[in-house]
Order: sequence, then structure tokens, then C-alpha cells
Amino acid sequence: MITTEPPSTISNPAPRRYLWTRSLTRACLAVLLAAGITCSAQSPTTSSPTWRLTWSDEFNGPNGSSPDPAKWNFVISGNGFGNHELESYTNRPVNAHQQDGHLIITALKENHTGPDGISQPYTSARILTKGHFSQPYGRFEARMQLPTGKGIWPAFWLLGSDIDINPWPKSGEIDIMENIGDPSTIYSTLHGPGYSADHAIPAKFTLPTGESVTDGFHLYSVEWAPNDIKFFFDDHLIAHRTPADLPPGGHWAFDHPFFILLNLAVGGGWPGNPDATTTFPQQMLVDYVRVYQPANSPKPIQ
Repeated sequence: MITTEPPSTISNPAPRRYLWTRSLTRACLAVLLAAGITCSAQSPTTSSPTWRLTWSDEFNGPNGSSPDPAKWNFVISGNGFGNHELESYTNRPVNAHQQDGHLIITALKENHTGPDGISQPYTSARILTKGHFSQPYGRFEARMQLPTGKGIWPAFWLLGSDIDINPWPKSGEIDIMENIGDPSTIYSTLHGPGYSADHAIPAKFTLPTGESVTDGFHLYSVEWAPNDIKFFFDDHLIAHRTPADLPPGGHWAFDHPFFILLNLAVGGGWPGNPDATTTFPQQMLVDYVRVYQPANSPKPIQ
């Protein structure tokens, strides 16, 4: 989530996967979008590490209830987050609630003034595990069904837990999945010192023919190890990053704990603003979020 400021307990192994290898551009997002560059899959390889579940939320709370406050905090603000976004994030159940084993984040078209005194023409929700859970390295995954439309911007991402003392982008940001209205395209991006915002290190992935982020639930994940970050869509490798991908002078900012964020933004400089074709409400459905470490690693550091 490009930004200038931060805003079940049963252990199931992460699935065996068939990985796609591919080459990736190091251009910034603006260049990618302008050039229409997409990523293609090549021959599959296999990987089947043994994982230990360290944290999860299956969103099995009572229908209509807010996300578990022992696991998630709400961002309550309408300040645009450096992106000129048009939503006011609230903690109201109408914008984020659990229903039938899912988290539903809903963006509404309504004028709203939050406690910060900022008025916006839309409402939505952003939740994060800051103060409750963070972890360095491992596998972070979410099974989600996404909304799309002009100006609709769902995201599943991580921020460095030291962000309060090491301001963004020095603390690092791992965008596991972002979508900006095209149901056949997702983005996975790294931000850090010397490679943030329009100069970030992105990957644009076009889904296989006939597939859409809206047609059902898909699995979005990252596997993160020292000096190595891999992004996956439905357990197919879509991007692989190492310090060799950084621009000259860039610092690898991914060697400490990160916390989790989920949000549904409306408008902004990257996706553009809603227009007459955009319908509301828009809903982002999350089946679960799970975090693993390799089974042979030490117990998680929080």
C-alpha cells in the first residue's frame, strides 16, 4: 500500500506448491503501468517446506461482530495517507465485521466526518496487528475475494514494527497484494529507503486467462527469509526479490519483525478516483489470515 505514513489455533501446514519461475522488471510502478508490462509463467518447479503455524485469524466470531480486538486494531482517520485517498476509515461494524466465518470490509459512498475532523465522501476500514503480533520471516497468507471497480484499492500488506522510531520507508513495507480495479491484475511491491512510492520495486502479475480476483477466493502469500522474498498467487510463484534487486545505495529493510494490515481504500493517485461506472457498496471478503515459520526455526520472535 503506497503510503507516506503508517497509518483458529489448529496448526495446518502450508500446502505443497508448484512454483512458476519468471523474469521481472525493476522499473517503477509508473513505468510498468505506462508500458503495460505483465509477468508470464514458465516451467514449474516444486517446493514443499514444512511449516509451523505461529498466528492466525479464521474470523469465526459472531455474525455482525468486529474483528477480534485481541488481534487487530483499527485505523480511524480520513487523512488520505499521502495518496489523496477519499475514504474515512472507521471502526464501525458497517465497515468491518465478521459474517459466516469471513471478515467483510465494506466501502460505502457516504459523507462522513471522523474524530480527526476530516470529511470524506466514502467510508471503509483498515485493520492492523500492530501491538498484538509481528514476526520476522516466515510465510504470511490470506485467502480473499476482492472487489474491483474504478478507484477501488484493496490491499494485504506488512509494515516494519519499528515504524514509530524508524519512520517509513526506513522501516520497510511489503505489499503482498494490491489491486487497482482490473480484476485480472495484481501487484506485489517492496518499499524501503531509496526505493519507495513511485520508485518502489514492483511486480505486476496478470492472472491466468479466465481467472479473476472477483470470481471467488484466491490465496495471496509471501514467503520471506533473510535476503529473500517470494510472492505467490494461489501458490504459484509470481515474484522473487533479493538485495540484488535494490537500486544502487538501497538498504535491504526486511530483517526485523513486521505487522499485518488489511484495508480497502477508495480513490488516490495510483488507482484514480471512482467514476460513474463504480458501484457501491464494495466488499473485500477475507476467509482467513495465517502466519507460519519453518518448523525447524526457533519459536517466533514478537
